[in-house]
Amino acid sequence: MIRNLCKAITLLLAVAALTACVSRPGPDAGWTVLIDGDKGLENWNRLGDANWRAGGGAIVADSGKGGFLVSKNSYKDFRLRAEFWAERTTNSGIFIRAANPAQIGANNSYEINIWDERPDPTYGTGAIVGFAPIDHPMPLAGGRWNTFDIVARGNRIVVTLNGVRVVDMTHGAFAQGPFALQYGAGVGGAPGGPIIWRKVEIRSL
Repeated sequence: MIRNLCKAITLLLAVAALTACVSRPGPDAGWTVLIDGDKGLENWNRLGDANWRAGGGAIVADSGKGGFLVSKNSYKDFRLRAEFWAERTTNSGIFIRAANPAQIGANNSYEINIWDERPDPTYGTGAIVGFAPIDHPMPLAGGRWNTFDIVARGNRIVVTLNGVRVVDMTHGAFAQGPFALQYGAGVGGAPGGPIIWRKVEIRSL
């Protein structure tokens, strides 16, 4: 009886330990989650006419001439993680350290691009437009879920796409500002493909 009880307790402890190992960890300390399954658009200011909407644990845009979701807070040194789904025709990106939150553009912020069909692929998916070209062949994001991991510390910006470092640059044009998620037009002004943001979180460094 005692032996059987000891075996049962040992088995329960082993199961508990295994469950602890495979359970999804809680939120990391210091991270601010701006998009996940429980959050809509309350963390963002809208700019432009893109039809941003929350649904299915994500935020989606798939029509309009173009627009942005702009973070309500400003950031200087930070790490940003974002999960997104795009089509090959999608024109999107993450604009960081925006100097003017009312007029987002590649001339007043660092645009980490998502655009597999960009006419000039030099600054296609994974590049920082105008500052850090992408090595060829350009990574493609269309038709699947992808992850950006962006670290901005001082003048150094490192961009990792799907676990591969695609940009490591030193540049001091823009030091601080909000960041923005883009929905843009396609080639020649044609409607762009949809962009879906499933999880976006940021931590100040």
